[in-house]
This record gives sequence, C-alpha cells and structure tokens, in this order.
Amino acid sequence: MRFMVIVKASADSEAGVMPTTELLTAMGRFNEEMVRAGVMVAGEGLQPSSKGARVHFSDAEPKVTRGPFSDPQSLIAGFWLIEVGSLDEAISWMKRAPFPSGDAIEIRQVFAAEDFGEALTPELREQEQRLRAGLSS
Repeated sequence: MRFMVIVKASADSEAGVMPTTELLTAMGRFNEEMVRAGVMVAGEGLQPSSKGARVHFSDAEPKVTRGPFSDPQSLIAGFWLIEVGSLDEAISWMKRAPFPSGDAIEIRQVFAAEDFGEALTPELREQEQRLRAGLSS
C-alpha cells in the first residue's frame, strides 16, 4: 500500500524560516532509514505559499489566485510517498519522524487501480500502466 504523508505548514514554514542544521541532519537520518528499509518512494519540502498559486475551476475560464494563502494549518509544507503494508505501519514509521513540538502530519492512502472497480475499464487500466512505465524510465 502506498501512503502520502502530508507535512502541514506552520507560521514559520510560511514565513520562509529554514530548518536548522540539526533538524536537517535528523531528517536526513530518518530518510536514509526509510530508504534502506525500502519504505520511502519520494519526499520533498515545498516553498511557502507566497511562491505558489491556486487554479480555481468553474464553467467559465479557470481563475488563478497567487499566494500567499491564509491559515497555515490548511497548507502543505512537504510530503513523503511511502510504501508499507498497512496504515498502522505508516503510523509507526511517521511517529519516529524528527519533527519539533507543535508540527503536524497527515497520512492518506493512495488509490490503487483495483480501488476503482469496473469504472477503470481495461483500456484505462492499460493507459495507466503505460503512463506508470513511462514515469519510471
């Protein structure tokens, strides 16, 4: 099972405050541990929302709103994509992440092809497989 671990933004991350060397070192060790265990698929930190934009869709032309956006707790500061056997295993890994007090993460399972049932026709399933093969090459 794949899970996206969403690192919630904070007032500091939205202000562009960079992590300390100590935190970067601890996070590097944690990431190395996940890679060695075959758990980590990807992971990145994100720039503050002031450097981003949102695209809102409607029946008319999409509307673009540039950051910054309010309410840091509803924003994302980074993510991991991990592959483990269960939500409990994902939780176990993430409880070991070296975050300071007050930070928060959210763990969400990523859909697999079989989750879509009959709506994912054989043609769509083949397209999905082609796209995934292209991404990994």
